[in-house]
Amino acid sequence: MKINFILTLVLVFLIQISYADDGHNLWLRRATPKPVKVVSPRKSSAVLEAAIAELKQNWQGEAEATISLILKADKQLKIDGFKIDGNNIQAVNDHGLLYGVYELLRAQHLGKGLPKIISNPSYQLRILNHWDNLDGSVERGYAGKSLFWRGESDLAVTETDRKLWHEYARANASIGINGSVVNNVNASPRILDIKNLQRAKEIADILRLYGIKTYLSANFSSPVRLGGLKTSDPLDPEVKDWWARKTKEIYSIIPDFGGFLIKANSEGQPGPQDFGRTHADGANMLADILKPYGGILMWRAFVYSPTDKDRAGQSYVEFMPLDGQFRDNVIIQVKNGPIDFQPREPFSALFGAMKKTAVMPEFQITQEYLGHSFQLVFLSPMWEEVLMSDTYQEGPGSTVARTTDGSIFNQKYSAIAGVANAGLDSNWTGHHFAQANWYAFGRLAWNNQLKSEQIADEWLRLTFSALDGKSPEAAQNASWETNFLKPVKQMMLESREVAVNYSMPLGLHHIFAANDHYGPGPWYAPRNQRPDWTPPYYHQASAEGVGFNRTKTGSNTVSQYKEPLASQFSDLANVSEDYLLWFHHLPWDYKTKSGRLLWDELCFRYDSGVKQVRNFQVVWDKVRPFVDEQRFADTQRRLRRQTRDAQIWKDGCLLYFQQFSKLEIPVELERPVHDLNYLQKIKPLAIGEW
Repeated sequence: MKINFILTLVLVFLIQISYADDGHNLWLRRATPKPVKVVSPRKSSAVLEAAIAELKQNWQGEAEATISLILKADKQLKIDGFKIDGNNIQAVNDHGLLYGVYELLRAQHLGKGLPKIISNPSYQLRILNHWDNLDGSVERGYAGKSLFWRGESDLAVTETDRKLWHEYARANASIGINGSVVNNVNASPRILDIKNLQRAKEIADILRLYGIKTYLSANFSSPVRLGGLKTSDPLDPEVKDWWARKTKEIYSIIPDFGGFLIKANSEGQPGPQDFGRTHADGANMLADILKPYGGILMWRAFVYSPTDKDRAGQSYVEFMPLDGQFRDNVIIQVKNGPIDFQPREPFSALFGAMKKTAVMPEFQITQEYLGHSFQLVFLSPMWEEVLMSDTYQEGPGSTVARTTDGSIFNQKYSAIAGVANAGLDSNWTGHHFAQANWYAFGRLAWNNQLKSEQIADEWLRLTFSALDGKSPEAAQNASWETNFLKPVKQMMLESREVAVNYSMPLGLHHIFAANDHYGPGPWYAPRNQRPDWTPPYYHQASAEGVGFNRTKTGSNTVSQYKEPLASQFSDLANVSEDYLLWFHHLPWDYKTKSGRLLWDELCFRYDSGVKQVRNFQVVWDKVRPFVDEQRFADTQRRLRRQTRDAQIWKDGCLLYFQQFSKLEIPVELERPVHDLNYLQKIKPLAIGEW
């Protein structure tokens, strides 16, 4: 027995030192292809050529099989949709054939053979928003520098650039993404300078090969800051003329330019309200200019200004009166929740409420509030939770998904956006498991009814499999299924809830440390700071209790939700404890559904989060025989940090709130291991670097 154990260890060691994987191939890892014959339409295109190349380079089916790519109208098929029946892939456009090829190849790699399906995208426009700056930095980016920009003094495009953009475009197309905003929503006016537009053209020329349109974020004050005008008033004729000339110039450089994304009158960004105009005035001016070219205007609803009212309700207050006033090529981009991509918050009340205006969900793939690239948090369960939430706006079943994908409202365009998490790191996303969030966004954008369990299963099978260079049958045998796939998938599916438990349980929100949004900071409240930029504004902790009262006796933001939700959120007997302190300010001795006092329940939630993350380390260490050494070690190192950081969250929050509750931590729970004074002094991003 002892000899066999030693031999096993030696074998594992030899395998691991002989093979490493930096994760650069994402979920598109190549195997030796088998020969295949492809019959394609006579009229060729770059996208069709990409589809044919994918088949020939990745075919895993019967050798010398013939696959027919058919362009043909079909009432069952939408634009970009496809039908697979045996060896035939049918679509109404080239893009659909490409997506059909990827679906067929995915099925092969998952061991499903040739599928027989009809698949149409949930959203027409499936877009990544890159918060990349012209200097090469990435706002809220945790995976290295920008894929697209490296400074305005270095705009020349290299073969390395083109190769990387090809790989990026291929990865997006493989999961159905068809648009990319290649610069930050906090846009520099100089993005519209001719030199930067020429580089944008080079990017667009590559992305186009895989059916991806290029979009730009534009600064609303560009007519002044770039064009030299005295005003950016959207109703000023000179301003309109400047935008018209600039847009004409863009389309002369990028003929299939997708349009603009605008962040206006938010976080100091300029906008139409600076001139006494409305969001509709600003959006419509640009939409009218884009319309002859087929362009769209995405206008973000993330707005808030200093106010004594509840920040959570401001987007609704500003946009609801404008419903029906926007042009049909304007899409209002709404964050999934009313605050700011929090680990958990209710869906934005704007979903379903704006019935005469196209509304697109905005998710955050990059983990600004969920551990950056240091923590394993699979975001699909959060997005699924939002998409499946019932708004009741058109009766039961009016989910966020159905109110935004055209199922209920007759919108000219349907769209969804995700804030990208890709950068120049060799594995693209910093954390190997953060690749799963990019993959999950694309899959949900294509089919907003998919379940997170299926997405996690797919990603794991595609990303960690026999292609790892170990036992040839590793991905198929019962050992791999039982000892790798099952526990790691369960870890992924639990990870978001675990992060909520150790950071902001029971509806607590926005209690992060300042600026970096990493680590706890419920105490952060400098005197010169806007109240709604400080955690005490949100947790409202005092000797009397904790939580934000958004019921009728408080801010009444709950009234923005359609019945029966407004009453449900207001009623302590019916509100989910996931949102308890989001909607209610409660005394520390309030009795929760577990029978525990609120203080004790908080302690138990924080403690369970730490213990769950510790178990992630155990899970990962056990699967070492099935993972190449490089990705195993990288993930193991990050899980160690995540465990340390979860302890910081627990200690910092409980010791801080204990000052108000004056209650003891339940004796059966582990005690804090840090001092509050120490935690209040350190920089949160440094806490994991001990």
